[in-house]
Amino acid sequence: MQAQDFLAALDCEFFTGVPDSLLKPLCDLLQDRYGSDPKHHLICANEGNAVAVAAGHILAGGAKAAVYLQNSGEGNMVNPFCSLLQQQVYGIGLTFIIGWRGEPGVHDEPQHIFQGQVTLGLLDTLQIPYLVVSTDTTPDEVHDFLQRYGADQETCKALVIRKGALSYKCDRKPRNDYSLNREQVIDLIAQAAADDFIVSTTGKISRELYEISCGLSPLTTGQEKARISASHDFLTVGSMGHCSSIALGLALQRPEQRFWCLDGDGSLLMHLGAAAVIGALKPKNLVHIVLNNAAHDSVGGMPTVAAELDLKQIMSGCGYCFVRSVSTLEQLQEAITQVKQLHELNFIEVKCALGSRDDLGRPKSSAADNKHAFMHALSQAKQQQ
Repeated sequence: MQAQDFLAALDCEFFTGVPDSLLKPLCDLLQDRYGSDPKHHLICANEGNAVAVAAGHILAGGAKAAVYLQNSGEGNMVNPFCSLLQQQVYGIGLTFIIGWRGEPGVHDEPQHIFQGQVTLGLLDTLQIPYLVVSTDTTPDEVHDFLQRYGADQETCKALVIRKGALSYKCDRKPRNDYSLNREQVIDLIAQAAADDFIVSTTGKISRELYEISCGLSPLTTGQEKARISASHDFLTVGSMGHCSSIALGLALQRPEQRFWCLDGDGSLLMHLGAAAVIGALKPKNLVHIVLNNAAHDSVGGMPTVAAELDLKQIMSGCGYCFVRSVSTLEQLQEAITQVKQLHELNFIEVKCALGSRDDLGRPKSSAADNKHAFMHALSQAKQQQ
């Protein structure tokens, strides 16, 4: 189905949510049609945030509102749905548009498999009626479904989008004003980390770190590997927004060991409260690095609000001790040199360009194998100290 026809069938005036690769045709269309007009389209920090914004739109007298999300974001949506939207509370009806990653029988990455299995069951549990949208679903079927449940403005409903169900030709290429290549940045950080341990966020950051640490990246192929072993990297392939909290738990438990957290701007914003907790506790063995390209690069390059923020000021206000923002490799090298001489909570923002190489691979080992290897390496490091 063409995204334009799908949008017409929705008959909504306000859209908000968190971008998803399966929903990229819709997200691109919304961006092309509405640009940065927040009265019609707003990309939020997390899915619960989006639900609350859409509820506010309805409370202000606005017409129909839709919230789009990847099915992994259903967890963030559950609380405001149950305690805000639900008919036994305020009774606010929204349309959810959910990308069905990990659909049973459709190949996907490990972090999506279980979420895909429980997607429809979770909607059943929440008593949200849904329509599964496939490649052969018509706009009239979408319209009729929404009309059937839309007569009651207090009822939420969901459209579950299968892979390839929507299409849209977008000529606009996402870009920002930064020039640093992210893979080069990660390579420099990995070399600096040496035999320390790294926790990386979901998406292309973990994919690039994996290839660098395994000597599969063009930056390391034919050279001595930058990392002691990929076993020193914990690749947070799912759980967007939580890698810094994982790093905090590690740093508190193992104060003698330095940990580097490779975060993204979308991930940082999704659960920014974690930074306040980290800043209050001030673990001296944690280096928190945010690779900021002001976009959800791994799911299509839709923008975040990170370009409008002073992350240095935010993290300093949260209690981080050493805080730097860099936009060149020379500045990054200087900041890393300083970090390695300090014994305090550190933060570095690295402003990176959008995009990655076309042949970027994915981890060949399972998530469970990564966990076991990481824990074993940590245990070995403790015995050697």
